[in-house]
Amino acid sequence: MSHAWGYAANNGPDKWSKNFPIANGPRQSPINIAPAASSYDAGLKPLQLKYDPSTCLEILNNGHSFQVTFADDTDSSTLKDGPVSGTYRLKQFHFHWGASDEKGSEHTVDGTKYPAELHLVHWNTKYTSFGEAASKPDGLAVVGVFLKIGGANASLQKVLDTFTAIKAKGKQTSFADFDPSTLLPACLDYWTYDGSLTTPPLLESVTWIVCKEPISVSSEQMKKFRGLLFSAEGEAECCMVDNYRPPQPLKGRSVRASFK
Repeated sequence: MSHAWGYAANNGPDKWSKNFPIANGPRQSPINIAPAASSYDAGLKPLQLKYDPSTCLEILNNGHSFQVTFADDTDSSTLKDGPVSGTYRLKQFHFHWGASDEKGSEHTVDGTKYPAELHLVHWNTKYTSFGEAASKPDGLAVVGVFLKIGGANASLQKVLDTFTAIKAKGKQTSFADFDPSTLLPACLDYWTYDGSLTTPPLLESVTWIVCKEPISVSSEQMKKFRGLLFSAEGEAECCMVDNYRPPQPLKGRSVRASFK
């Protein structure tokens, strides 16, 4: 059964536990990252991200965010090393953002929010499918990248240029030959911890890899994000803003850093 959830007062994050009791579980995400309380782990390897633009398929508005999906039936677009072992395939990427440039990210750093946060979602190929992996403790690895206000981001603009076709919930269009590595920061130093999906069903299957260095986005580009709709065609228009879950209790988990 699919439960209606969203980010409004009547179905937002503080209501999710009613239908998804795991919302109060031991490894929920996002979290506030306190750099002073994180520990440098010399054993953490550099991230190995290899993305093939030809695996990029389409972009869609799912009513909660927009997501760019990838063919994940080959090892063409993968994440290796970092805090994980084995090979994880890229399934999709999406963003979370706020109603203003002052807030929008899911993770915070010392309590500070960024205007938006990019999530690149990968699944562990030791399992047979994304669906199977999503329920396993080591099934998913998500790379989080903060967006900060600065110069316009040329790579991101290619994504934003499709928004007129996917303005309303349920809309999708083909989106080929996009290289997601162009959305990564130059430095891939990261924090990592054991967490969960930040949207229902909130499964506790995610190794989080949150990049220390943000990428740039302009205020004009952020306005484009807010032009998308939570609502479908024919419904009262509801702008897609504040589609983030607030930080969850750490509950004794450790946050490790790949850098000193």
